[in-house]
Amino acid sequence: MTKNFCIVYVKLQSEFLTSLIFIIFKIYIIKVSNIKINVDESVDKAFEKAIKEAGINNKDIIEQKIVKYSIDARHKGSIKKLYTIGFKIKKYNKNRKNVVVLDREPEYEFVPTGTEKLKNRPVIVGFGPAGMFCGYMLAMYGYKPIIVERGSKVDQRLKKIEEFWSTGKLDKNSNVQFGEGGAGTFSDGKLNTGIKDKENRINLVLKTFVENGAKENILYDAKPHVGTDILSVVVKNMRKYIESKGGTFYFDTEMTDFTAENNVLKTVKLSNGEEIETNICVLAIGHSARDTFEMIFNKGINMEQKPFAIGVRVEHPQEKINKSQYGFSDNRLGAASYKLTYKTDNGRGVYSFCMCPGGFVVNAASEKETCVVNGMSYSKRDSRNANSAIVTTVTPQDYPSKHPLAGVEFQRKLERKAFAEGNGNIPIQRLEDFRNNKKTEALGKITPEIKGKYSFGNLNNVLPEYVCKSISDAMEYFERKIEGFNDNDTIMSAVESRTSSPVRIIRDENYQSNVRGLIPAGEGAGYAGGITSAAIDGIKIFEFIGKNFHKPEDFC
Repeated sequence: MTKNFCIVYVKLQSEFLTSLIFIIFKIYIIKVSNIKINVDESVDKAFEKAIKEAGINNKDIIEQKIVKYSIDARHKGSIKKLYTIGFKIKKYNKNRKNVVVLDREPEYEFVPTGTEKLKNRPVIVGFGPAGMFCGYMLAMYGYKPIIVERGSKVDQRLKKIEEFWSTGKLDKNSNVQFGEGGAGTFSDGKLNTGIKDKENRINLVLKTFVENGAKENILYDAKPHVGTDILSVVVKNMRKYIESKGGTFYFDTEMTDFTAENNVLKTVKLSNGEEIETNICVLAIGHSARDTFEMIFNKGINMEQKPFAIGVRVEHPQEKINKSQYGFSDNRLGAASYKLTYKTDNGRGVYSFCMCPGGFVVNAASEKETCVVNGMSYSKRDSRNANSAIVTTVTPQDYPSKHPLAGVEFQRKLERKAFAEGNGNIPIQRLEDFRNNKKTEALGKITPEIKGKYSFGNLNNVLPEYVCKSISDAMEYFERKIEGFNDNDTIMSAVESRTSSPVRIIRDENYQSNVRGLIPAGEGAGYAGGITSAAIDGIKIFEFIGKNFHKPEDFC
């Protein structure tokens, strides 16, 4: 009894003293940028240099942390690790070139101010990044969302995916595209994005991932990456949090229909026979929910065609990528990545997409008798090969008709061709054979790292001629950037067709479709591209709800 009291007393005393320090002393928050250290030096050296650069007295330091980390690989003979270091200190009155003094650390801030009463709990369809973060924030603020996900919980989903990769038996509702966490769960888990973020939503996304099991380095890495093995833990923990706040989940359940009156949403119908009354339904359905696209189109929801990109996956030995990018082949700096772009003579762009250092090519089909490839990495990124999509842009002018869903049919046609070319497996081809329009008969010096069965084929039989020509030209150009990229033995696989949604579900400035209360969100709706941007779109939808609707205290 006495011992426990002492522990509590000491803890309270410690908290009191910490608060007292902040009251008595003005706390200065500073960031010291452009701290360079050698490849073989530890982060302690970066802290040491930052302290010296800023002119800080060690005894004044309350807290120190890495704010940003990247690799300066512009000079291959002199690769540097580049840091920005943050400090909380008791006093600071200097003016230094690389030092920024802040009043406070930037944080996400939002207070619900809505006054309109929600008659029923909000419904979210889809538990990918957009639905996940919308649901998480709604749960945090007491809105008790109902979440409908056509796929399985992540553990069951993983078993189904592994079975598909080993046997070819596909569950059309629970696969690499569908299920808890969405398509991003079985990807590289990259979190970098190019969107502007004055509201600090990116920081919120990263912190939420860390709070739910991701490693803290994603908070400061210039190219943050989680890895599919850790993402599966994160999404599970986020679901448990939502449940703990009164949220309800329907897994292995599809939204099959909805009803509206005077263009105002009334109910959402589910595949289990239930009909849920609601005046808010967030459509976070993902870029592969083709049957849902068709259903809402037939119900009169306004949609339009959208450009996307198609192509192949390419594989190279990770050691070669490391050597080209860093000047050495080992993993001292982790598995090296790349980002490549090229413009063809006819004006089409060709670029690398979803590059996976130390990763695997995966069969990511979601419809029977189709083949789709994607890339995936575990957190260690330690497979033998690097892989990336090499894709070229396609526009509505390439689609077979003006129908809003013509891009879907364009995708599906290519995916069926890929399935046929691989005899039900992933068709793969050496680059030399691809250029010679010849079926590959044997591997060269590169062995594929693929999740799922593969067979030799000729990808010219899968992709349109203009795509093959664009990719072939781009591979030659990319050799100038990365030595060995155009190697004859480079492994190619097809078809990379789910780069983004081929449709956009039209919404107005208040996020509404032409049926009020039916709110398109995320990548599938055409408003994001990647995990982080989709998550941010989900947060924006939550903010809209919070600004317009009162917290439903009386919901059971």
